Amino acid sequence: MGDILHALPAVAALRAACPGWHIDWAVEPRWQPLLAADDDLPESLRCAQRPLVDGVIPAPTKQWGKAPFSLKTATEVLSLRRKLRAAGYDVVLDLQGSIKSAVIASFAGARRMIGTDAPRERPARWFYSEPVRTSGGHVIEQGLEIASAIAPERLAFTPPPLPVSRPAEQWCDALLGECGSAPLVLINPGAGWGAKCWPQERYGKVAAALAAEGCTVLVNAGPGEEELAKRVCDAAGGKARAVLCTIEQLIALTRRIALLIAGDTGPLHLACALGKPVLGIYGPTEPGRNGPYGTRSQVLRSTTSRRDHRRIKETEAGLMTIEADAVVRAAGELMNEGAGESQ
Repeated sequence: MGDILHALPAVAALRAACPGWHIDWAVEPRWQPLLAADDDLPESLRCAQRPLVDGVIPAPTKQWGKAPFSLKTATEVLSLRRKLRAAGYDVVLDLQGSIKSAVIASFAGARRMIGTDAPRERPARWFYSEPVRTSGGHVIEQGLEIASAIAPERLAFTPPPLPVSRPAEQWCDALLGECGSAPLVLINPGAGWGAKCWPQERYGKVAAALAAEGCTVLVNAGPGEEELAKRVCDAAGGKARAVLCTIEQLIALTRRIALLIAGDTGPLHLACALGKPVLGIYGPTEPGRNGPYGTRSQVLRSTTSRRDHRRIKETEAGLMTIEADAVVRAAGELMNEGAGESQ
């Protein structure tokens, strides 16, 4: 989720610079709602439901990884390759920099295949006909540099449009109709692996403190995180409410929030893409590379934390030094700044 959201500004900038170009995006099916809210849109129609790209091409690599040697996987891989070859793309951009994304990009057989000269997985570079030397510290800046290789001029950060799902908007209106008009704070306690997860009890203390200040606090429960969200709400003494969202619903809900509080995880980057205030609680990942971008934000990170992408289950030691009171203070500062701007 985060990789797609980090790539969106580069594609938005490219679209703004070259509005007549045909742009397709190959994506893992579960993340397709970040690009299109409807599977049945006519080819090349750009609208609120698919505002940025002309087509979305499912590439179910996660499913293939579960059965890499099955006949079904082989058939689907060959079918995707034929589809990409038949499209006759002039250029392919690999904005993820993984071996998986580079292999899929190579399926298109385009004469020009462009990616960073320092991808996150080094062998991905072997696939590029035009490796781009990137100097930006943040992955969004690096994506803009890669896309600039085919643009008429150097691309600048462009806030990306996200799809609008009418059913999700209606769901959100009904949900918030029950919540009243208090400022809406969304907490996302989950993350990709345990080392990035701030303790749920502390999230609960933050939720209770913000509720006492008059906020409505919702806790996002991603797939498989229902119990985690429940524990945060229990720690908040019932002052927060867990919400299980689809991606379309999460987009609709995030459009309405006053603040998001989370670690380095997809919903934080979604809030940034939507221009919402963000409070990031960071540990083993670097905010300079993966932190909030393009929106009003604060990041709390211990000076003892170091970059470490190992999938460790236990919360990183530096992250454990961040107390709930510090998060509540930072949240108050961000919300007061927002209130001042709206006056």
